[in-house]
Amino acid sequence: MNSRQRRGVVLLVLSVVCALAAFAGVVWVIGDVNSKVGPEVRAYRVKADIPAYTPLTADRFERISMPERWLSDSAVTDLRSLNGKIAVSDLKKGSLLQRDMAADRPALESGQQEIAIMIDAATGVAGKITAGASVNIFATFGDEGRGDKAVAESRLIVAGARVIDVGKLTPIDARRDGNRTVGQGEAVPITFALSTADAQRVAYAESFAEHVRLALLPQDGPPAVAAGERTYTLDEDKNK
Repeated sequence: MNSRQRRGVVLLVLSVVCALAAFAGVVWVIGDVNSKVGPEVRAYRVKADIPAYTPLTADRFERISMPERWLSDSAVTDLRSLNGKIAVSDLKKGSLLQRDMAADRPALESGQQEIAIMIDAATGVAGKITAGASVNIFATFGDEGRGDKAVAESRLIVAGARVIDVGKLTPIDARRDGNRTVGQGEAVPITFALSTADAQRVAYAESFAEHVRLALLPQDGPPAVAAGERTYTLDEDKNK
């Protein structure tokens, strides 16, 4: 073997050694990264903005994988834990789902019952009423069929009613309701937690009133309503 062949063999051996060293280095780096990052686990993030008090369902979140060591102890890894819960604040798109973002749906108090009614989107506080809100429920009655001296009136049916659920906007067809015809439009099913007496008042208003309207109250509690403020007729202003 001449000198040129010997140099070729040496270079070949050096190339093999360098390749093995590089491979060992890559394996070491990968192993080091894995040891620092650790195994991946599933987590969930918000698909789109979710308003506060909205019921949390699985279709509102997308599954992702991330290193377990980077996941906080409060992160949600099982969507079944959200059953019956609502968002406690506005959730932004892309946010990692945490347990403190959800709370149990408001429960009924002793002596209360749930009652749901359809509220016309045009006569309710469209888009502003959410679960947990407090509202005043008003009903307006016409004077048709109520005698010669009857006058149209607006009546406060329930003061400070607590909303526990707001459904989706639903198209409604024209239908006959008592002596009036309700035209095509959109309505929202809203569920309240009410005493038996208040539930009866709301059921009566939905059946016989021309309109049922909601007035959103401030979060610091419903204002006191004087006895003389529960009913209003136009004659009250005419006589002033």
